[in-house]
Amino acid sequence: MSLNRNDAEQFARVLTESLPYIQRFTGKTIIIKFGGNAMTDPSLHECFARDVVLMKLVGMNPIVVHGGGPQIGKLLDRLGIESRFIGGMRVTDEETVDVVEMVLGAAVNKEIVDSIHRNGGRAVGITGKDGELLRARALSQSKNIATAEDIGLVGEVESVDTDILTMLANSDYIPVIAPVAGSTDGHTYNINADLVAGKLAEVLTAEKLILLTNVTGLLDGEGKTLTGLSTKRVYELIEQEIITGGMLPKVHCAMDAVMAGVNSAHIIDGRVPHATLLEIFSDEGIGTLITNQSISTVASS
Repeated sequence: MSLNRNDAEQFARVLTESLPYIQRFTGKTIIIKFGGNAMTDPSLHECFARDVVLMKLVGMNPIVVHGGGPQIGKLLDRLGIESRFIGGMRVTDEETVDVVEMVLGAAVNKEIVDSIHRNGGRAVGITGKDGELLRARALSQSKNIATAEDIGLVGEVESVDTDILTMLANSDYIPVIAPVAGSTDGHTYNINADLVAGKLAEVLTAEKLILLTNVTGLLDGEGKTLTGLSTKRVYELIEQEIITGGMLPKVHCAMDAVMAGVNSAHIIDGRVPHATLLEIFSDEGIGTLITNQSISTVASS
């Protein structure tokens, strides 16, 4: 069945609009934090897999970092292990970290890898331990959420060894990374996936850091989505307490990345099918873009 004229024109418009972005981002590294509804909704999960497969096929270098909080919680419940949180962070003792590593490094990670394979791509699932990609340390008290002692084996990234990612970037494989890592003291640490994605973006000087969330992006005082923002404007919004609560860690992660040389960070709605492609390949985008540029430069980018 052939397309009618309106559909054909729309299809052609989409293709021609995406061409400059494909040309601009060929060969560029894009770090994507995959979480929220996009992980737990099967149809959104498949949309995401198709997105990263297409990105790889047109010459980009997507690297996926995933969470898995709901899946961890479900298994802990089945095992009769209580889930406790301090400052939004899961308290992680030795028993809990074993469950975290099993869920993130095996079940969730392999689901994403399998989904990419089903959609014609090639992926390799790894944790921060593989190739000593990540070295962790106990979460520092400077995070203003809790002490490392309070929350147990919750960590932050101490160092990154990019050798394994460089090898995969030069192949047809898409890295899928579970945010657990070892440390010099022999412990395994659970690390927030946003923090891992942001640190990888910094170290690799990625073109983009994309954080999938369950909201439309950063909101102003009237509940409207903010689009192109400079770091200066984001600081103002934090001081005005327009950006507060659970969004602050994501914002600080995005800000750290762009201040370290990442071209742009994006906080987008993972509940929208093909959210990643819409943000990368369209003029309008669907979330909040943050750069370390002037507001006027952001508006024209």
